[in-house]
Amino acid sequence: MHIMEGFLDWQWCVLWFILALPFVILGAKKIVELIREHPDQKMTVALSGAFIFLLSSLKLPSVTGSSSHPTGTGFSAVMYGVSVTAFLATIVLIFQALLLAHGGLTTLGANIFSMGIAGPFIGLVIWRLLLKGNLSIPVSMFFAALFADLFTYVVTAIQMTFNHGQSVDALVAFLTNYAATQLPLAVMEAVLFFMFATYLVRNRPEIFEIAQGMEPKDPKEDEPKEVSA
Repeated sequence: MHIMEGFLDWQWCVLWFILALPFVILGAKKIVELIREHPDQKMTVALSGAFIFLLSSLKLPSVTGSSSHPTGTGFSAVMYGVSVTAFLATIVLIFQALLLAHGGLTTLGANIFSMGIAGPFIGLVIWRLLLKGNLSIPVSMFFAALFADLFTYVVTAIQMTFNHGQSVDALVAFLTNYAATQLPLAVMEAVLFFMFATYLVRNRPEIFEIAQGMEPKDPKEDEPKEVSA
């Protein structure tokens, strides 16, 4: 969904940048606070950024002026929220635009909004709804990653439609072209995060507790207590 240089008019470039900037600034502040309070989360935050970078670099040709690829934002969204994901996505998108010719600097705001804000927001909503419905963490992660990926492309199609055509036919055309490559990519990404969440639940369950603002449980609390005679 990386929109390339020259495919958005300057008015839209400015608008999307203005909409994205507050999330990025808030995300930077939240990361500083998180690492200060929980230094052990440094590796998980770095891993969240690595997922975004690696998966979003695997691009396939799609609609002219953009591309299809996994987003990698589902894990970061459920662990740390939308603003942190927006900040991590910004770093990734700048690096990709400068060194990989993937996306552009003038379209940076639009790409941040779709991949770092809109998609993760939907993924986070799905995650919370499924957990409240007593679904397991791995299953909830699967659908969070799936919808975070797919909705990123829905928003990108809307962004392209606003700039090129502004009609239902244009929107349908963009969505249709994306769907052919994005649906299987989204499913594969969801499976990847399902497996990773399963591993974490079995081996490092405290990661989810700390990341969501909860104190990790003391394993001794679950041990049976001796009853004195």
